[in-house]
Parts: sequence; structure tokens; C-alpha cells
Amino acid sequence: MNEKELLLQYKATGGLDVLGKLYAPYMSLVYGVCFKYLQEAEQSQDAVMQIFEELIPKLRTHEVDNFKSWLHVYTKNYCLMQLRRDKRRPQVDIEENLFESEQKLSALNEDRWEEKDFEKLEGCMQTLNFEQEQCVRLFYLEQKCYKDIAEQTGFDLNKVKSAIQNGKRNLKICMENKKNGK
Repeated sequence: MNEKELLLQYKATGGLDVLGKLYAPYMSLVYGVCFKYLQEAEQSQDAVMQIFEELIPKLRTHEVDNFKSWLHVYTKNYCLMQLRRDKRRPQVDIEENLFESEQKLSALNEDRWEEKDFEKLEGCMQTLNFEQEQCVRLFYLEQKCYKDIAEQTGFDLNKVKSAIQNGKRNLKICMENKKNGK
């Protein structure tokens, strides 16, 4: 059977075996297009399977004259949509986080901490809200990265970053107040 006949048979029956015969010769083409756009092997392999799943309803409703060309365009559009969707995910700037950690280390080296300072710090930690305290402990004391904190707490990356920044600011204010006897 040629492609045109396979397309007609699939439209009539909806048989996945027919769709598989139609799709199989082009899997390497689809993978190549996906890899060109996504530039990641595992994500491209997933896309090949996802595209096949999306073809199940689409080929029964769309009029397709040249399957190879149609599939190429569909694959390209699928990849562009994936890239657009991935851009919406928050990106964490590693340089900013590295700089923040370096500042923390240099601040620790400048000042000698005594037992009473740690007691003040622990007292100030208790004044933070739950999210801030949890994120600050994980970031500074357990030295976890934003991504690990997000996974452990269930917070999104923006909330983790915000909780750490606000928590750090609130700790600083609290420590300065305790230092000044307030």
C-alpha cells in the first residue's frame, strides 16, 4: 500500500497498526527535526513518541496530500511550541546565586561569631514566616540549590527565591535590632 492508501485506510478504520506503518519510515526524520530544534537527545526521543500520539486524532480530521511534507511541518511546529513553552518556565541565574553565596562567605570571614550571635540568629529565624524560615534553612544551612529547595518544599522557583531574599532581609533587620539592643 502506498501512503495515500494508508492515509485513507487509517481515516476509515482508525487502526493504530495502519498509522504505525505510515509513521515508522519517518521516525528518524522526525527525530532529526526535533533534535535540530530541541538540541537534546532525550527530549527529542520523547517528542517523536508525543508527535505519534498527537497524530492519532489529527490524521482522522485533517486532509493530508503529501504525508512527508505535512509531517515535517507538523514536527517543526511541535518543536517551536515546546521551545516557546520552555521559555515561560522560570530560569534561575546561576551567576547571581553564586555571587550571593560568595557574599555570604565573605561576610562570615569578616566577622567573628560567638555563641550569643548564633543564639540571636536562631531567635531571629523564629520570627520569619514558615516559607522564609524553611527556604533560608535549606539554602544557607543545608546549602541546597533553588531547584532542590523547590522540589523538597513544593514551592515554585520564584517563591523559593523570594522567600530566601525576604528571609535574608528580615534576618538582617532582626539581627541589627538585637545588636542595637532593640
